[in-house]
This record gives sequence, structure tokens and C-alpha cells, in this order.
Amino acid sequence: VPVFLFVAAPYIRRYVAGGRCKSTARLEGKVVIITGANTGIGKETARDLAQRGKVIIACRDIAKGEAAASEIRAETGNQQVIVKKLDLADTKSIREFAEKFLAEEKELHILINNAGVMLCPYSKTADGFEMHLGVNHLGHFLLTFLLLERLKQSAPARIVNVSSLAHHGGRIRFHDLHGEKSYNRGLAYCHSKLANVLFTRELARRLQGKFQRRAEFTANALHPGSVYSELVRHSFVMTWMWKIFSFFLKTPCEGAQTSIYCAVAEELDSVTGQYFSDCRPAYVSPRGRDDETAKKLWSVSCELLGIQWD
Repeated sequence: VPVFLFVAAPYIRRYVAGGRCKSTARLEGKVVIITGANTGIGKETARDLAQRGKVIIACRDIAKGEAAASEIRAETGNQQVIVKKLDLADTKSIREFAEKFLAEEKELHILINNAGVMLCPYSKTADGFEMHLGVNHLGHFLLTFLLLERLKQSAPARIVNVSSLAHHGGRIRFHDLHGEKSYNRGLAYCHSKLANVLFTRELARRLQGKFQRRAEFTANALHPGSVYSELVRHSFVMTWMWKIFSFFLKTPCEGAQTSIYCAVAEELDSVTGQYFSDCRPAYVSPRGRDDETAKKLWSVSCELLGIQWD
């Protein structure tokens, strides 16, 4: 068995690594925002895109953000890697980030909604939303809403939402969105990732009606793969499982490939409302294809955030 594993190891790693983004597209003169890019796949996405154009790292921890940005600047030679404060668990912070960005930047070409929380003990955001739903879905929903006009003005533009295979285990529990009646941290994560898929689907449908050419504006979602990262830090068991089976998990760089692909691949210029994994289209759960649920979630999200988005 040890000999077999030794021989098979390179093939196993190649299989685990999955698809790679082969696009050499440049982003000179273009602006990219990546949420949660101070660590994990967000940081690796920023590292790649910084070799192509201007990148704004939007994260809660400015010190970690600056450390990541400094490392990326040194490696890429690109000084246009900028850190901005953004706490997706607080709508006030989201609005402040958007206001400052719109005052400082005249264009926005790619928005990558990457940040997320996973397996949190029950808690709520500053606005009283269950943490997974509040950060993973509602925070990015509001951020996208606030930056949408700038994206439109900069078209062609892309919105990339990092979801997960976990969306297959999710449902939108409109009767208990904030988990006050019953709560399971694993399922709460799944529900929020399903919300990402439904948001992408409904956003793409609405944007498609706004433009005669689909290539002007696209919104796609993705599953990065099972990645060895800090995302499981709230679970002692999962942290140890991740360490034990790290050989069978993607590295953050490998996990970032589909995010990069959705952001820059030329063949996706006119592709919108889709879901990808390993740099190719992937299967979406039936709940993730439910247009009525997507429309209702959109409406309820607007109510919760106090916005009008028609």
C-alpha cells in the first residue's frame, strides 16, 4: 500500500487540483474589487489578478490586508494593490466602503464577492441577521447594489459570486431566515451558499433585460472546491479533519482558479447566470434553479436591507 500511494501520489494531487485558468487576459486600466482577499483563495485570486491590473482588497482586518497586499506588491511589482476596510457583518461599514470607493474610483470592471464565514456558532451581525446569511449573502447583495451603477458605467463588467457545492444541502427557510427557531451551523452555511446561487441567477436575469448585448454585463457563481484554508476555523473537528486529509484538499492557489477563470476568461464574455467548478460549467441543484424562490429571496433581501432594487 505505501508503494502504491507513493506511485499514485502525483496523479492523486493532479486530480485534486482540478482545472486551471489558462487565460492570459490583461486588465490594464481596469479595476477589480475582491472581498476577503487578505487570506485563502481570495488572496490567491488577488495575487493572480494583480499581475494583470489594479486590485482592491476589501477586508475587515486592515492589518492582515496590508500584509497580504505588501506581499503581492513585492511579488508582482504592481503598486496598485490597495486595501480598503469592509466589514460585511455591518451594513454601515458596507455603505461607507461603497461611498469612499465611488468617490475615489471612476470605474469598476470586476466585482468578486469572495469573503465568507463557515460553521459559526449562532450569532448575529450588527444589523440582527444570522451570521452566515448576513455575511455570505446579504452583505454581498448590498455591496453589489451599491456598486451596480459604477459597474454599468464601466461595462463590459463582471460580477463573480463565490458559492459552494454545499448549496446542494441548502434551502431558503423564509419562515426562519435568521435561525431563531432552529439552528445548525452546517446547514446555515449551506443555506447561505444556496442564496449565493439564487442571487446570481436572479441578478443575471434582471441584468440581461437591461442590455441588448449580453456581453455588456455578466454575473456568474462558482464552487472553488474543497480548499485547505482558514474557513473552517470555527470548528475544532473540521480543523483537525482538514489537517489530516490536507493531501486530498486543494491549495488556496488551486481553489482560486475558478474565481480567476470567471473573472477573466475570454470565452465567458457573453456567459451569464451560470455556475462553475474546476473552470467549467457544473451541476446546480434543483433548489438552485427555482426562479420563484430566487425572486422571493430578492424581494425579502431588499426588505431586510431597506433598499429598492427593481
